[in-house]
Amino acid sequence: MNNPRVRLTKFTDLALRVILRLAHLDEAERITAKEVALAVGAPHTHVAKAVSRLRHLEIVEARRGRNGGLTLAAHSRGTSVGWIVRELEGAGDVVGCVDDPPCPLLTGCKLRGALRVAQEAFFASLDRITVRDLVADRQTWFEQSPAVP
Repeated sequence: MNNPRVRLTKFTDLALRVILRLAHLDEAERITAKEVALAVGAPHTHVAKAVSRLRHLEIVEARRGRNGGLTLAAHSRGTSVGWIVRELEGAGDVVGCVDDPPCPLLTGCKLRGALRVAQEAFFASLDRITVRDLVADRQTWFEQSPAVP
């Protein structure tokens, strides 16, 4: 086992980067999804999908038109990172015990339960952190963003 770790899906990683970028905006400021994509180093289409999910979760607000753009919902700065990650990752197991076909060791194996406990401990460690905590120093991470093809 070289480098054992818990790893979020690429979608969750991107959605968290979108949230962090928007959290650095002033309350009344808005930016476009294309500007977010450039800032976080991801394709616009991927950012658009993440924004859509974040809008559904009522974390991000989007407005069309001349004064449109994206911003965090008013309550989002106080939202738990653990809650966000749970919502984005879903309720699935860490391992594919009940995939098709299911694991033949399923009936007597205790690994699934142990990994579920570990997964919940991971989420619980993120419950204590809010979006506000992640950007408390308001450093300018996004001023020198790489261009994304």
